[in-house]
Amino acid sequence: MLKKLFIACLCAAPLLLAAQSPVQHDIWNGLLKKHVHADGLVDYKGFVKDSARLQQYLRILSASPPKDSWPRAEQMAYWINAYNAYTIQLIVEHYPVASIKDIKKGITFVNSVWDIKFIRIGAKTYDLNNIEHDILRPQFKDARIHAAINCASFSCPRMLNEAFTAQKLEQQLEAVTRSFINDPDRNRVGADKAELSPIFNWFGGDFKRDAGSVRAFVNKYAKVKLKETGAITYIDYDWRLNDVK
Repeated sequence: MLKKLFIACLCAAPLLLAAQSPVQHDIWNGLLKKHVHADGLVDYKGFVKDSARLQQYLRILSASPPKDSWPRAEQMAYWINAYNAYTIQLIVEHYPVASIKDIKKGITFVNSVWDIKFIRIGAKTYDLNNIEHDILRPQFKDARIHAAINCASFSCPRMLNEAFTAQKLEQQLEAVTRSFINDPDRNRVGADKAELSPIFNWFGGDFKRDAGSVRAFVNKYAKVKLKETGAITYIDYDWRLNDVK
């Protein structure tokens, strides 16, 4: 009896270890490289065709919620990828759609599309707002998150065509933030004035926390530095789907 129990424990050990190990994002990485263009636009028709593969990745996320024992970078990469992957899934389920905001129509008792509880991770059910405002922003306190997560809209920061990983996270966060701030379709920064994405207005506190002010945060990455006397205004947000033409 003891021998059988010992053998059973040995067989179960690899499964237990796998469950405790950080998620590998290879499937998601392959999908992004295949269906996200260099300009950040997304081939949603391609994702629809690859929906089985996307579901496979989401099942991995669902079965492997982050643990406190994971390094901070592993947890952060997990939640950024989860936000982006579940956003893609939401579009895939309702495609074709002109805007992510249109998905809310017809769903009762829900304030916005970001409040739809459709994300099952471990024993909990989340909506996209939970991931952004209850996990990513308060737990990791890094304003660069706003350049990493994508709301499936044209004015969002460009979708990165690779998965975020712990090994590359710092480099990736720096790259997407610099790209976002210097992208003239989303921010226009000059010495005398800056027309910024409303993201800098909506989440101004995050940028002030990290750099002292929105101006200081922008100037850390902008090719042209905004003067202290330079005016800041905010561009209207374009909620059209960031779909390929």
